[in-house]
Amino acid sequence: MKRTSALIAAALVAAAPMAAVAQDRERPQRPDRRERAEDRPRVSMAQAVQRASAGRPGRFLGASNRGDMVVVRWEYPGGRVADILVDGRTGRVIGER
Repeated sequence: MKRTSALIAAALVAAAPMAAVAQDRERPQRPDRRERAEDRPRVSMAQAVQRASAGRPGRFLGASNRGDMVVVRWEYPGGRVADILVDGRTGRVIGER
């Protein structure tokens, strides 16, 4: 009797990991933190300022994050102030206003 009980117990212990794997397959996949981090801007503020200022005369006044964009405030020689729009994911200068 003890031998039969031991064999049944051993079989149950051996089958437990297989049941857990089957349950994992049935569970819907949800995005993990790394995937959600991909949605955030990939360009740092310093990189955005560097790309906005490349080849432009004048001086940097400030910068701010606005969703998926970084807005760099720039003063050109002569006093004109512009906001340079930089894509926060790619770092590409989109335009200025």
